[in-house]
Amino acid sequence: MNQRFRWPDERLIKAAQDGDVTSLTTVVMESQPHVRKFALSLCASPQDAEDAAQEALIILYRKIGTLRATGALASWMFRIVRNECLRQVRLLVARNGEAAAEPEASAQPSAEEAVLHRLEVERIAAAVGALPRDQRQVLIMRDVQGLPGRTVAHALGLSTAAMKSRLHRARAALRHSLATTDQAAGPTVDPPAGGES
Repeated sequence: MNQRFRWPDERLIKAAQDGDVTSLTTVVMESQPHVRKFALSLCASPQDAEDAAQEALIILYRKIGTLRATGALASWMFRIVRNECLRQVRLLVARNGEAAAEPEASAQPSAEEAVLHRLEVERIAAAVGALPRDQRQVLIMRDVQGLPGRTVAHALGLSTAAMKSRLHRARAALRHSLATTDQAAGPTVDPPAGGES
């Protein structure tokens, strides 16, 4: 059975918010495994994930006083990591192709496969990022993080039935978005009748 890390308890978070440096350090250390897991599942590469995790932990350290409810630490950190990963995807899309031209490790199968893989990751990240916030949250927490349904429902303040309904809508919206971009990106399968070029 996998060892489960626990988020810091509310008393510790409250002490950190009140300025206790030892508590703050403990909150950051206990949050680190969760933040890294979020980042690894949301970011396009392990390096981006490490950058996003570090940024999120720095924000936690500096701005824990702005956290309104001690029980909202997990969702707050999730939002910070998600926003950082989306920012990195936007930067990657803006550079579009510059990174592909850089030489990579020789173990990489081919430049074409690497570019196709990166474009697919960008496409999925963009589709997830374009979902409404409530759908994006439930989809990532349930499908990407693999959190139990009850945990997701509790974190989002929903009943289990409402969480399932929202997740169903999010999955359907994501499938539709990806299918639409598949159709738009691919060449026409059937050539037009009459043989005109």
